[in-house]
Amino acid sequence: MPHHGLAAYIEIARIDHWIKNIFILPGFLVALSVDRGRIHQLDWLSVILGLLAICLISSSNYVLNEILDAPSDRFHPYKRQRPVPSGRVRIGPAYAEWLLLMLAGTTLAVRVSMPFAAAAAGLWIAGCAYNVAPLRAKDIAYIDVITEAVNNPIRMLAGWYLTGTAAIPITTLLASYWMIGCYFMAIKRYAEFRELGAEQLQAYRKSFSSYSESGLLTCIVFYAAGSMLFLGAFIARYRLELILGFPLIALVMAAYFRLAFRPQSPVQHPERLYHEPLIVVPVSACALVLGGLLFIDLPILRQWFPMTAVGF
Repeated sequence: MPHHGLAAYIEIARIDHWIKNIFILPGFLVALSVDRGRIHQLDWLSVILGLLAICLISSSNYVLNEILDAPSDRFHPYKRQRPVPSGRVRIGPAYAEWLLLMLAGTTLAVRVSMPFAAAAAGLWIAGCAYNVAPLRAKDIAYIDVITEAVNNPIRMLAGWYLTGTAAIPITTLLASYWMIGCYFMAIKRYAEFRELGAEQLQAYRKSFSSYSESGLLTCIVFYAAGSMLFLGAFIARYRLELILGFPLIALVMAAYFRLAFRPQSPVQHPERLYHEPLIVVPVSACALVLGGLLFIDLPILRQWFPMTAVGF
Protein backbone atom coordinates (compact mmCIF):
# COMPACT_ATOMS: atom_id res chain seq x y z
CA MET A 1 0.00 0.00 0.00
CA PRO A 2 1.36 3.48 -0.91
CA HIS A 3 2.06 5.72 2.04
CA HIS A 4 -0.29 8.75 2.14
CA GLY A 5 1.79 11.17 4.19
CA LEU A 6 1.70 14.92 4.60
CA ALA A 7 5.00 15.20 2.71
CA ALA A 8 3.33 13.92 -0.46
CA TYR A 9 0.66 16.66 -0.28
CA ILE A 10 3.35 19.28 0.24
CA GLU A 11 5.24 17.83 -2.72
CA ILE A 12 2.34 18.26 -5.16
CA ALA A 13 2.25 21.98 -4.29
CA ARG A 14 5.71 22.11 -5.94
CA ILE A 15 7.20 24.74 -3.68
CA ASP A 16 10.48 24.27 -5.56
CA HIS A 17 8.70 25.68 -8.64
CA TRP A 18 8.06 29.01 -6.90
CA ILE A 19 11.35 30.16 -8.42
CA LYS A 20 9.38 30.67 -11.67
CA ASN A 21 7.61 33.59 -10.02
CA ILE A 22 10.81 35.57 -10.50
CA PHE A 23 9.08 36.55 -13.76
CA ILE A 24 7.16 39.04 -11.60
CA LEU A 25 10.35 41.07 -11.14
CA PRO A 26 10.55 42.74 -14.59
CA GLY A 27 7.01 44.09 -14.25
CA PHE A 28 7.84 45.38 -10.77
CA LEU A 29 11.04 47.13 -11.93
CA VAL A 30 9.60 48.58 -15.14
CA ALA A 31 6.65 50.03 -13.23
CA LEU A 32 9.03 51.70 -10.78
CA SER A 33 11.16 53.05 -13.64
CA VAL A 34 8.04 54.55 -15.24
CA ASP A 35 6.58 55.88 -11.97
CA ARG A 36 9.71 56.66 -9.95
CA GLY A 37 7.76 58.38 -7.22
CA ARG A 38 6.53 54.97 -6.11
CA ILE A 39 10.05 53.88 -5.14
CA HIS A 40 9.83 55.78 -1.84
CA GLN A 41 6.16 54.90 -1.28
CA LEU A 42 6.32 51.13 -1.54
CA ASP A 43 4.36 49.18 1.04
CA TRP A 44 6.82 46.37 1.64
CA LEU A 45 4.30 44.35 3.65
CA SER A 46 2.01 44.37 0.62
CA VAL A 47 4.92 43.36 -1.60
CA ILE A 48 5.68 40.36 0.62
CA LEU A 49 2.01 39.37 0.87
CA GLY A 50 1.65 39.75 -2.89
CA LEU A 51 4.60 37.48 -3.62
CA LEU A 52 3.20 34.88 -1.23
CA ALA A 53 -0.23 35.20 -2.88
CA ILE A 54 1.19 34.48 -6.33
CA CYS A 55 3.16 31.53 -4.96
CA LEU A 56 0.03 30.05 -3.38
CA ILE A 57 -2.01 30.54 -6.58
CA SER A 58 0.82 28.89 -8.54
CA SER A 59 0.79 25.94 -6.13
CA SER A 60 -2.97 25.64 -6.56
CA ASN A 61 -2.40 25.31 -10.31
CA TYR A 62 0.36 22.76 -9.77
CA VAL A 63 -1.89 20.62 -7.57
CA LEU A 64 -4.59 20.63 -10.27
CA ASN A 65 -1.97 19.74 -12.85
CA GLU A 66 -0.78 16.81 -10.73
CA ILE A 67 -4.33 15.48 -10.33
CA LEU A 68 -5.46 15.76 -13.94
CA ASP A 69 -2.15 14.67 -15.49
CA ALA A 70 -1.75 11.55 -13.36
CA PRO A 71 -3.18 9.08 -15.95
CA SER A 72 -0.76 10.27 -18.67
CA ASP A 73 2.18 10.88 -16.30
CA ARG A 74 2.29 7.11 -15.73
CA PHE A 75 3.72 6.82 -19.26
CA HIS A 76 6.54 9.30 -18.58
CA PRO A 77 9.90 7.87 -17.41
CA TYR A 78 10.32 10.49 -14.65
CA LYS A 79 6.87 11.89 -13.94
CA ARG A 80 5.45 8.46 -13.10
CA GLN A 81 7.21 8.84 -9.73
CA ARG A 82 5.15 11.92 -8.80
CA PRO A 83 2.88 11.53 -5.74
CA VAL A 84 -0.45 11.25 -7.60
CA PRO A 85 0.45 8.76 -10.38
CA SER A 86 2.48 6.70 -7.88
CA GLY A 87 -0.53 6.49 -5.54
CA ARG A 88 0.93 8.44 -2.62
CA VAL A 89 -1.87 11.03 -2.65
CA ARG A 90 -5.65 10.59 -2.42
CA ILE A 91 -7.62 12.50 -5.04
CA GLY A 92 -10.29 13.92 -2.70
CA PRO A 93 -7.89 15.63 -0.28
CA ALA A 94 -5.81 16.79 -3.25
CA TYR A 95 -8.81 18.64 -4.71
CA ALA A 96 -9.40 20.19 -1.28
CA GLU A 97 -5.77 21.33 -1.25
CA TRP A 98 -6.23 22.86 -4.72
CA LEU A 99 -9.18 24.97 -3.54
CA LEU A 100 -7.64 25.94 -0.19
CA LEU A 101 -4.45 27.18 -1.86
CA MET A 102 -6.53 29.23 -4.28
CA LEU A 103 -8.61 30.76 -1.48
CA ALA A 104 -5.55 31.58 0.61
CA GLY A 105 -3.78 33.18 -2.34
CA THR A 106 -6.85 35.18 -3.36
CA THR A 107 -7.38 36.44 0.20
CA LEU A 108 -3.82 37.76 0.34
CA ALA A 109 -4.09 39.23 -3.17
CA VAL A 110 -7.20 41.24 -2.25
CA ARG A 111 -5.28 42.60 0.72
CA VAL A 112 -2.72 44.07 -1.72
CA SER A 113 -5.10 45.73 -4.22
CA MET A 114 -7.95 44.87 -6.56
CA PRO A 115 -5.85 45.22 -9.75
CA PHE A 116 -3.28 42.86 -8.24
CA ALA A 117 -6.06 40.47 -7.19
CA ALA A 118 -7.37 40.51 -10.77
CA ALA A 119 -3.92 39.51 -12.04
CA ALA A 120 -3.73 36.72 -9.44
CA ALA A 121 -7.20 35.51 -10.47
CA GLY A 122 -6.07 35.58 -14.10
CA LEU A 123 -3.16 33.30 -13.22
CA TRP A 124 -5.51 30.80 -11.58
CA ILE A 125 -8.01 30.92 -14.45
CA ALA A 126 -5.19 30.38 -16.97
CA GLY A 127 -4.18 27.29 -15.01
CA CYS A 128 -7.73 25.94 -15.23
CA ALA A 129 -7.93 26.64 -18.98
CA TYR A 130 -4.65 24.82 -19.46
CA ASN A 131 -5.60 21.73 -17.46
CA VAL A 132 -9.38 21.28 -17.29
CA ALA A 133 -11.57 19.65 -19.95
CA PRO A 134 -13.29 20.37 -22.25
CA LEU A 135 -10.81 23.10 -23.18
CA ARG A 136 -7.68 21.50 -21.68
CA ALA A 137 -5.40 23.55 -23.89
CA LYS A 138 -2.37 21.43 -23.01
CA ASP A 139 -3.73 18.66 -25.25
CA ILE A 140 -3.85 20.90 -28.33
CA ALA A 141 -0.58 21.18 -30.23
CA TYR A 142 0.90 24.69 -30.41
CA ILE A 143 -2.09 26.11 -28.50
CA ASP A 144 -0.62 24.47 -25.38
CA VAL A 145 2.53 26.56 -25.69
CA ILE A 146 0.62 29.82 -26.21
CA THR A 147 -1.75 29.10 -23.33
CA GLU A 148 0.91 28.14 -20.79
CA ALA A 149 3.09 31.10 -21.82
CA VAL A 150 0.26 33.54 -21.04
CA ASN A 151 1.42 33.14 -17.43
CA ASN A 152 4.35 35.37 -18.37
CA PRO A 153 2.40 38.60 -19.06
CA ILE A 154 0.05 37.79 -16.17
CA ARG A 155 3.03 37.61 -13.82
CA MET A 156 4.33 40.84 -15.32
CA LEU A 157 0.99 42.51 -14.55
CA ALA A 158 1.16 41.14 -11.00
CA GLY A 159 4.61 42.69 -10.57
CA TRP A 160 3.40 45.95 -12.08
CA TYR A 161 0.41 46.26 -9.74
CA LEU A 162 2.48 45.14 -6.77
CA THR A 163 4.11 48.60 -6.83
CA GLY A 164 0.78 50.35 -6.32
CA THR A 165 1.34 52.53 -9.39
CA ALA A 166 -1.57 54.11 -11.24
CA ALA A 167 0.41 53.96 -14.51
CA ILE A 168 -1.13 51.85 -17.28
CA PRO A 169 0.83 48.69 -18.22
CA ILE A 170 2.61 48.92 -21.58
CA THR A 171 1.06 46.70 -24.24
CA THR A 172 4.19 46.14 -26.35
CA LEU A 173 6.12 45.00 -23.28
CA LEU A 174 3.37 42.56 -22.31
CA ALA A 175 3.30 41.19 -25.86
CA SER A 176 7.08 40.74 -25.86
CA TYR A 177 6.90 38.97 -22.51
CA TRP A 178 4.22 36.63 -23.84
CA MET A 179 6.28 35.81 -26.92
CA ILE A 180 9.44 35.12 -24.93
CA GLY A 181 7.39 32.79 -22.73
CA CYS A 182 6.22 31.00 -25.89
CA TYR A 183 9.86 30.76 -26.99
CA PHE A 184 10.89 29.06 -23.74
CA MET A 185 7.89 26.70 -23.77
CA ALA A 186 8.41 25.72 -27.42
CA ILE A 187 12.03 24.86 -26.64
CA LYS A 188 10.83 22.70 -23.73
CA ARG A 189 8.46 20.86 -26.08
CA TYR A 190 11.26 20.41 -28.59
CA ALA A 191 13.55 18.89 -25.96
CA GLU A 192 10.78 16.49 -24.89
CA PHE A 193 10.10 15.61 -28.53
CA ARG A 194 13.77 14.76 -29.09
CA GLU A 195 14.11 12.60 -25.98
CA LEU A 196 10.97 10.47 -25.85
CA GLY A 197 9.88 7.94 -28.47
CA ALA A 198 6.78 8.53 -30.63
CA GLU A 199 4.54 6.01 -28.82
CA GLN A 200 5.61 7.20 -25.39
CA LEU A 201 5.11 10.83 -26.41
CA GLN A 202 1.53 10.33 -27.58
CA ALA A 203 0.64 8.31 -24.48
CA TYR A 204 2.18 11.00 -22.26
CA ARG A 205 0.52 13.98 -23.95
CA LYS A 206 -2.01 14.11 -26.82
CA SER A 207 -0.56 17.28 -28.32
CA PHE A 208 2.60 15.43 -29.38
CA SER A 209 0.63 13.47 -31.98
CA SER A 210 0.48 16.70 -34.03
CA TYR A 211 3.98 17.98 -33.34
CA SER A 212 6.95 17.65 -35.68
CA GLU A 213 10.59 18.64 -35.34
CA SER A 214 10.35 21.13 -38.20
CA GLY A 215 7.11 22.60 -36.84
CA LEU A 216 8.57 23.14 -33.38
CA LEU A 217 11.77 24.70 -34.73
CA THR A 218 9.72 27.01 -36.96
CA CYS A 219 7.66 28.13 -33.96
CA ILE A 220 10.79 28.73 -31.90
CA VAL A 221 12.14 31.09 -34.58
CA PHE A 222 8.74 32.82 -34.87
CA TYR A 223 8.45 33.40 -31.12
CA ALA A 224 12.04 34.64 -30.87
CA ALA A 225 11.47 37.13 -33.69
CA GLY A 226 8.10 38.22 -32.28
CA SER A 227 9.44 38.81 -28.80
CA MET A 228 12.31 40.96 -30.07
CA LEU A 229 10.02 42.91 -32.41
CA PHE A 230 7.71 43.92 -29.57
CA LEU A 231 10.63 44.54 -27.22
CA GLY A 232 12.22 46.80 -29.82
CA ALA A 233 8.98 48.75 -30.13
CA PHE A 234 8.86 49.19 -26.35
CA ILE A 235 12.49 50.28 -26.14
CA ALA A 236 12.22 52.76 -29.00
CA ARG A 237 9.22 54.49 -27.45
CA TYR A 238 9.73 54.21 -23.70
CA ARG A 239 13.29 53.34 -22.67
CA LEU A 240 16.00 53.71 -25.29
CA GLU A 241 18.74 52.90 -22.77
CA LEU A 242 17.70 49.23 -22.86
CA ILE A 243 19.02 48.93 -26.40
CA LEU A 244 22.48 48.51 -24.85
CA GLY A 245 21.29 45.25 -23.30
CA PHE A 246 20.27 43.64 -26.59
CA PRO A 247 23.51 41.61 -27.00
CA LEU A 248 23.02 40.04 -23.58
CA ILE A 249 19.37 39.26 -24.33
CA ALA A 250 20.47 37.53 -27.55
CA LEU A 251 23.13 35.60 -25.61
CA VAL A 252 20.54 34.34 -23.10
CA MET A 253 18.21 33.21 -25.88
CA ALA A 254 21.03 31.44 -27.73
CA ALA A 255 22.28 29.72 -24.56
CA TYR A 256 18.78 28.50 -23.71
CA PHE A 257 18.27 27.17 -27.24
CA ARG A 258 21.59 25.31 -27.07
CA LEU A 259 20.50 23.51 -23.90
CA ALA A 260 17.61 21.92 -25.82
CA PHE A 261 20.05 19.69 -27.71
CA ARG A 262 21.64 18.18 -24.60
CA PRO A 263 20.58 14.61 -23.72
CA GLN A 264 17.99 14.74 -20.89
CA SER A 265 17.92 18.47 -21.50
CA PRO A 266 17.52 20.64 -18.39
CA VAL A 267 15.01 22.85 -20.24
CA GLN A 268 12.46 20.11 -19.55
CA HIS A 269 12.69 21.16 -15.89
CA PRO A 270 12.99 24.99 -15.87
CA GLU A 271 12.78 25.13 -12.08
CA ARG A 272 16.19 23.41 -11.91
CA LEU A 273 18.01 25.65 -14.36
CA TYR A 274 19.75 27.50 -11.56
CA HIS A 275 22.13 24.50 -11.49
CA GLU A 276 23.26 25.26 -15.06
CA PRO A 277 26.15 27.74 -15.30
CA LEU A 278 25.63 27.95 -19.08
CA ILE A 279 22.36 29.78 -18.49
CA VAL A 280 22.81 31.22 -14.98
CA VAL A 281 25.83 33.35 -15.90
CA PRO A 282 24.32 35.12 -18.95
CA VAL A 283 20.91 35.48 -17.25
CA SER A 284 22.51 37.08 -14.17
CA ALA A 285 24.59 39.45 -16.30
CA CYS A 286 21.56 40.34 -18.43
CA ALA A 287 19.35 40.97 -15.38
CA LEU A 288 21.93 43.24 -13.75
CA VAL A 289 22.53 45.27 -16.91
CA LEU A 290 18.85 45.66 -17.83
CA GLY A 291 17.91 46.43 -14.23
CA GLY A 292 20.50 49.20 -14.14
CA LEU A 293 19.53 50.60 -17.53
CA LEU A 294 15.93 50.98 -16.36
CA PHE A 295 17.06 53.64 -13.88
CA ILE A 296 20.22 55.11 -15.46
CA ASP A 297 19.40 57.89 -17.92
CA LEU A 298 21.74 58.26 -20.91
CA PRO A 299 20.61 61.35 -22.90
CA ILE A 300 23.45 60.87 -25.39
CA LEU A 301 21.57 57.89 -26.84
CA ARG A 302 18.94 60.30 -28.19
CA GLN A 303 21.72 61.93 -30.20
CA TRP A 304 23.04 58.61 -31.48
CA PHE A 305 19.57 57.28 -32.33
CA PRO A 306 17.48 60.36 -33.22
CA MET A 307 13.84 60.07 -34.24
CA THR A 308 13.56 60.53 -38.01
CA ALA A 309 10.75 62.70 -39.37
CA VAL A 310 9.30 61.35 -42.61
CA GLY A 311 8.62 64.13 -45.13
CA PHE A 312 7.11 64.25 -48.57
